[in-house]
This record gives sequence, C-alpha cells and structure tokens, in this order.
Amino acid sequence: MTRTASARTTTRRTLGPIAIGLVVVTAAIIGTRVYQSASLSATSPPRPGTAQPSPVTPRNGPLGTIAWPASGVSAAGISGIGVLPGPGASRPVPIASVAKVMTAYIILRDHPLGAGEPGPAIVVQPGEAAAYPAQARTGDSLVPVSAGEQLTERQALEALLLPSADNMAWILARWDAGSQAAFTAQMNTTARRLGMTDTHYTDPSGLSASTTSTAADQVRLGMAAMSEAALAQIVALRSAVIPVAGVVDNYNTLLGQDGITGLKTGSDTAAGGCILLAAWQQARGHDILIVAATFGQPGTMATMLPNALRAGHQLVLALDRALAGQSAQRISGKKAGKHPADQQRVSGRLSAASGRAPRGGRVLAAGPKSRGHTTRWGAGCPAAVRRSPTVVRSRRHV
Repeated sequence: MTRTASARTTTRRTLGPIAIGLVVVTAAIIGTRVYQSASLSATSPPRPGTAQPSPVTPRNGPLGTIAWPASGVSAAGISGIGVLPGPGASRPVPIASVAKVMTAYIILRDHPLGAGEPGPAIVVQPGEAAAYPAQARTGDSLVPVSAGEQLTERQALEALLLPSADNMAWILARWDAGSQAAFTAQMNTTARRLGMTDTHYTDPSGLSASTTSTAADQVRLGMAAMSEAALAQIVALRSAVIPVAGVVDNYNTLLGQDGITGLKTGSDTAAGGCILLAAWQQARGHDILIVAATFGQPGTMATMLPNALRAGHQLVLALDRALAGQSAQRISGKKAGKHPADQQRVSGRLSAASGRAPRGGRVLAAGPKSRGHTTRWGAGCPAAVRRSPTVVRSRRHV
C-alpha cells in the first residue's frame, strides 16, 4: 500500500465514527423538536381566527368526550363534578366586561339584597355625570346619568350587568370603597380567596386590557356568583328600567334557551368575544348548574360577540349531552346555589305555577308594583316597555 492510499484509509476510519455520531445527534435533535411541537400543539390554545378542529377532553374524563370551541380559551364547571379544563383553560387573557361579574359579586357581598329588595340609594356625583359625554365619544359602553340622580343598588347592578355600563362599574366602586383603586384591591383579594390564582384585576369595568383572568378562574367565580340569589336573578333579566336611561336590554341573547339563565358577555379588540354562561339542567331528578366560559373568540367588532355567544351556546349543549349520558353514580347532585325559581319562591314576591322554572329557563316577571322598575324575565314576560333612545349601546366592551 502506498503512503497516499494508507492516508486515505486512515482518514476514512477516523471520519466513519464521527459521521455516525453526527447522524445520531441530528436525529435526537429532530426528535426532540418534533416532540416539543406536538406537546405545544396539544396544550396551547389555537390562535384566534385560525380554523382548527374542535379539541376534545380525554375519554377518561369525568364526562367522557366533550367538543370545545375551536378558537380561544375555554373551561366549564358543573355542580357536583367541579371544573373541567378546556383548551388554554389556565392561560391568562383579557376578559373585557366579564370582569363586571366580580364587581357585582363584591357589591352584593358588602351590601346584600334580599330577593326583590331594591337596596339603598346611590347618588350620582356631578363629576361622574360631567364625564359622560367624553366617555361616550370614546365608544365606552355606558348608560346616561345626571348629577344628583338616585338609583337603588338593584337598579345600579342591572345597569352594570345587562347593558354592561362601564360608568356604573366606576360609580359602584366609588360608592362601595371610596375609590376605584381601593375597590380594585378588593377584587384581587376576593379572587385569591376564591382560588382564582391566575387572575389580576386592574379596573372594576374590565375596560383595561391589563385586567386578565383564565377561563377556569372565571368558571370558579361564576359558580360562586350563582349562589348569590340577587345576582342570579339580575343576570337572568332580559331587560330592566332604570332612571334617566329608561329601558336597558341584556346583551346576553341566549337567555331562555336550553336552560341558560346568565351570566355575562364581553368584547373588545384586546379580548375578542367573551362569554360566561350559566345554565340549569336536570340529571336524574337533580338540578345541575353548568357554568361555561369561552374567551378570545375572533371576529370584527360587529361579529366577535355573536361568535362568542354561538361558541358558548354550543359548549353548553355539548355539556348537556355529556350529562345526559352520565350515570347517576358519577353525579353527586350537589348544588352551587339555588335554581332561580327556588330563589323567587323564597322571597314570597315571585311565584311559578309549576313550582320551578321550565327547562327553557323561563321565570315569571315581577308585577307592576316592583319597587319602581319594570323587568322582563324571558319568554312569556309582560308587554315590553318602549325602548329609550338615549341608552348608549356601544359595540365595544359589552
């Protein structure tokens, strides 16, 4: 063998193991990245606006397979079962006006209302009334107010929760805690107490995009909120009459469908379309409360809220189907609060001939002497009061 041939042979013997090693390392890197990609796609929520197949829960979950909304983040809660995490359930996102559920929850904790009770008077301050024109120009969701106007606590909560009035959130915060900052601190303290560890409130209305929470945390709040009789009654209203503003309508157009009785809508450019829904269903003779949350639904300002309502409705139906197929042994029948019809019977002011609301969620309305304000409780309600043209119905943040 010549010197040159010997050198070539030595080089091949040296490079052989190196080449094999490089192949092994490259394969390991590729495999790791494929695994990471698969893991991320399995745990991360899809980006809003992207077409994705509906994710499902594992077959060994407490309710078997559930189809979740294809966009955004979602979670659900069922009394007697607990919180069911959907895609992105623990990811903090802006929640827009869904934040007002916590505002109402704290107001009723600090100033409880009996069923049908109007509560104390809240006086609108001159500065709050003077700020209204500028707030309206920016497109905030508002109800008109005037200096010295007096609203009952119940009327203020109706303005907060039905037409999603940002200015009423600010007025209630001042009335309860003296300032918005002090009230917001209470919101965060209450969130920690309820186990909402991934929630951070920065304002009482949800108008700020820095107010963030998770679908799972808002489900926990929704279950707690529905145990407050007055809050459950208010979010079930399709409309109410309040001073100055007149008739205000509920943005939750799903009321009365498939047992849905609340809770709160929200939408803006930062949060997308958001919905937190409560529905009562029956399983083997038990009233079961379903709370479903889906946030970050895509669309334009005109379509994102309808998209969220549609996604939330489909989620409630999916949970209803799963409950219908669930054996009685897997459901304890434990309630989170009372059915709205039960709450009315306790008050002695409202009654239902059947002793409870029908499956569609219909509840009978208060009579004409309902402490100065007229309400509609879904299908079969009294004749509607004519809508006031003065109410600001912004498509932002509702």
